[in-house]
Amino acid sequence: MVRTYTWVMEGLTTAEAAKLGGVNVETIRYYERHGLVPKPPRTRSGYRIFSEDSVKRLRFIKHAQELGFSLKEIRELLSLRVKPGGSCADVRSKTQAKIADVDEKINHLQEIRKALVQLTNTCSGLGPVNTCTILQALNTKEPA
Repeated sequence: MVRTYTWVMEGLTTAEAAKLGGVNVETIRYYERHGLVPKPPRTRSGYRIFSEDSVKRLRFIKHAQELGFSLKEIRELLSLRVKPGGSCADVRSKTQAKIADVDEKINHLQEIRKALVQLTNTCSGLGPVNTCTILQALNTKEPA
């Protein structure tokens, strides 16, 4: 009698990791290419197997993106987690920089809103489109 032994690596498939991490499979591949998620080990048949730590990392990346961090900034945050001598002050500093960036964007959006309100107030909404004051204003605005 011949017995066949198969070696099974425990872990999650790419699809399972994607589902648990709240991302799609292509996003995982993208993160791997950009060094945000380490390339996982493969089974003998070539399937990638992800750990629970990989899922935690995917969730971290997704949450950081939802808070406005760029992938470059996320890579820096991830490197701080493993950097010898890294401190909470380093992370706080990066977060404060992100807050300043968000404040700047808010101010810019408020300026855009104010300009749009002013443009809208010039238009009565009556008459043919070729007399629309909004379109005329947009057509005559010099580039910044």
